[in-house]
Amino acid sequence: MVKVEKGDVIRLRYTGRIKETGEIFDTTEEEIAKKADIYKENGVYGPVPIAVGAGHVIKGLDEALEGLEVGKKYEIEVPPEKGFGKRDPKLIKTFTLGQFRRQGIIPFPGMPVEIETESGRKLKGKVLTVSGGRVRVDFNHPYAGKHLIYEVEIVEKIEDPIEKVKAMIELRLPKVDANKVVIEVGEKDVVVDFTPVLDEVDRGTLALGEILLESDLKFLGYEEITFKPNVEELLKPPEEAAGENVEESEEQEKTEGAENVETAPEEKEEPAGDKSEGEEPKEEAEKAEEKTEEKPKSNKGRKTRRTTTKKTTTKKKVAAEEKKDE
Repeated sequence: MVKVEKGDVIRLRYTGRIKETGEIFDTTEEEIAKKADIYKENGVYGPVPIAVGAGHVIKGLDEALEGLEVGKKYEIEVPPEKGFGKRDPKLIKTFTLGQFRRQGIIPFPGMPVEIETESGRKLKGKVLTVSGGRVRVDFNHPYAGKHLIYEVEIVEKIEDPIEKVKAMIELRLPKVDANKVVIEVGEKDVVVDFTPVLDEVDRGTLALGEILLESDLKFLGYEEITFKPNVEELLKPPEEAAGENVEESEEQEKTEGAENVETAPEEKEEPAGDKSEGEEPKEEAEKAEEKTEEKPKSNKGRKTRRTTTKKTTTKKKVAAEEKKDE
């Protein structure tokens, strides 16, 4: 008999409905979602991974999971104060009809609306009444004041540390294949490397996922958490990130070039007597000089010095030949 404790990572199957009406508002089961007309095309269905006590599910349900047995089914009732809250009369606001009409909106009872506050916060509400040039809007949660009934089953309790981290990735970034992510765990530290999946997920989405994951991993007891790439790197403008990559590449090339010069085997200089009668045309001497000037700075080494020596010897020979002809 395996029981669930606070801090455990589990896979949970559930369906939530409103006690007063029987309306199903949330479920992990695809078929139930379709029948209740709440199916989401891009939704992820199946047992959801959560950490018990971390607030991954509604408060009343989260608290009720402690002490339940793995593999058993339960029905849990959640009161309003531990569900979507009690109804607050202060969240019912009155607007003038003109405020709506100036935005091209003709309000009617039951109409969903969204209002932006002075602080920039967006509030979703529902029109209650339209009368006498006044519009009353309720900004309480649609299920505020309602009792909730959850049918739940704890499918699995995850024990392996790496699988726990994978489960949290699955929760926060369901579109990412957690099996491709490189994970290293210690007693109090964890490294999560998303590099293998960078081409499969939006960088902004990944950054947000890392922020949420950091909180989850701290809840699991990790004190030192490292992400690769980290949030700052993910949020850098593309041109800035590209510039850094170019700089790193150039620096690497310079380092490799320097190593090649230092480790290159010394080449023996050909004796002057190998050339027929020891003469070279002036054009070849000039070309040798041009080649020496064009050598990049990173290739300073024996070849450059050897070419310079060769060029000097050639000039002396040409000068001696001209003097002889005189």
